[in-house]
Amino acid sequence: MNLTALTVFCRTAEHGSVSRAARETSLSSSTASHHLRSLEKTMGVALFDHARRPLVLTAEGAIFLPRVRAALAALEQGATEALSGNISQTRQLRLAVVEDFDSEISPDLARHLATALPNCTFEHLTRPSHEVISLIQKREIDVGVGTEPNFGLAEVAHYPLLRDPFVLVVPRQSSHDAEAYLEDGTGLPFLRYSHRLIMGTRIETQLKRMRLDLPQRFEFESNQSLLGLVADGAGWTITTPTNYLRARRFHGQIALLPFPGKDFGRDLTLYMAKGYSSDVLSLIDTSLRRLIETKAIEPLIKSHPWLREKFRLLPGSFPEV
Repeated sequence: MNLTALTVFCRTAEHGSVSRAARETSLSSSTASHHLRSLEKTMGVALFDHARRPLVLTAEGAIFLPRVRAALAALEQGATEALSGNISQTRQLRLAVVEDFDSEISPDLARHLATALPNCTFEHLTRPSHEVISLIQKREIDVGVGTEPNFGLAEVAHYPLLRDPFVLVVPRQSSHDAEAYLEDGTGLPFLRYSHRLIMGTRIETQLKRMRLDLPQRFEFESNQSLLGLVADGAGWTITTPTNYLRARRFHGQIALLPFPGKDFGRDLTLYMAKGYSSDVLSLIDTSLRRLIETKAIEPLIKSHPWLREKFRLLPGSFPEV
């Protein structure tokens, strides 16, 4: 029984797909399948009903799963604590995190880092992505989290974190489908994100690519103001699951719809100024992934199963510690 096989088992149980588990563990599908078969051979029982798609746990697999999850979580926590011991003398961390995480992720991240880095002086900023990128380029921060831009970043190391797909957010009482909104056939105006935001320009580029020319009436930098208007039935918008999560107070009045046609999205990325401690970056990466999985991905996929293949952590390639 090895850790890779156990991790593949957990991911396959979560998604019902060996290929998805393989992507998330940076393995080939054949290697992931081999690990599963070896684990079942070692156990002497079938953990999945391999005749069904998506894969479903057997009774034995359902008993085994919570124990494996608990063991892996304990090992991950132990690794984080060991890493924290190595970097406990870190003296400074200037961190800027995209606004999208300010309600669900950033508070817990700050508390965890404060505990793990007891001798560190913190500067914890919340900024839109374009400001995070500017700050890291100017070396005014050490680590940043923001949307990956369409241009290269000199003297900045960057590591993929989260695939955040674009979706439609509409008034909950509306009976129109997503295509009707994109065709401007609902009588409700399209509420835009500001062109000053990377997300706003990403959305406009996609609309132009689809040859959609929606009337220009409203443009917002504030996610809460924009989704508040949608909740009031005053319009609709294109946003992402992370921005939807920020507007929890409006969830009873708004609904998510898949974006029609080919999926498009943005990648949230972890940035580090060259020369800063890769040990600290690894600690932040580990903490962020755990928080994103438990506070964002799992609850949203539970309520919106169609997000399963779209809203996901990206394979990490951060420095070895």
